[in-house]
Amino acid sequence: MVHLKRSIVEVKAKENCLAHALIISIPKLTNDSDYIAFRKGCKIRRVVDHLLATTGIVLSNGGGIAELISFQECFKEYKIVVFGGLGCEEIVFDGQMESEKRINLFYDDVKHHFHVISSVTGALSRKYFCKGCNKGYESGVTHRCKESCSDLCQSHHVHTLMFESRARHVIDSLEVVHVLSDIRLTR
Repeated sequence: MVHLKRSIVEVKAKENCLAHALIISIPKLTNDSDYIAFRKGCKIRRVVDHLLATTGIVLSNGGGIAELISFQECFKEYKIVVFGGLGCEEIVFDGQMESEKRINLFYDDVKHHFHVISSVTGALSRKYFCKGCNKGYESGVTHRCKESCSDLCQSHHVHTLMFESRARHVIDSLEVVHVLSDIRLTR
């Protein structure tokens, strides 16, 4: 499945795939020029070895929940989320960090291998993705979520929907869609 989706970056490393996936993800989020080289498998081995040596995390038995928790503690400025299942529909791990910078990974439970999700909406084959409940939707206007609101709209129940190029907010208590960008406010 990984090779069929352009929104999932295949980690080609046979061992330490979790560390490789994390190292590939961070330059993607920070627009670092090393992203392309790391994605192709170039220059990454030394960085992975350094990461494992400095953190003391051992991946000889693969990466599981314990290792994900350890990496989440090391990367406090990022929230690590791991999707699983055939259509990336289930959450395997959701790091309990409050951060807008999300490292989205895919875990292939057949091959026991981690890969990088470069676009959650593409991986889920959905137009919208709610970061609060980690679900994809076809229509952002009809999405209702019970998660708490962000700092932007503390007085109303609001949820940010990740929509590739613009941020949308759904205020369900007022039945108003507030769209941040060049779109008008509709009722």
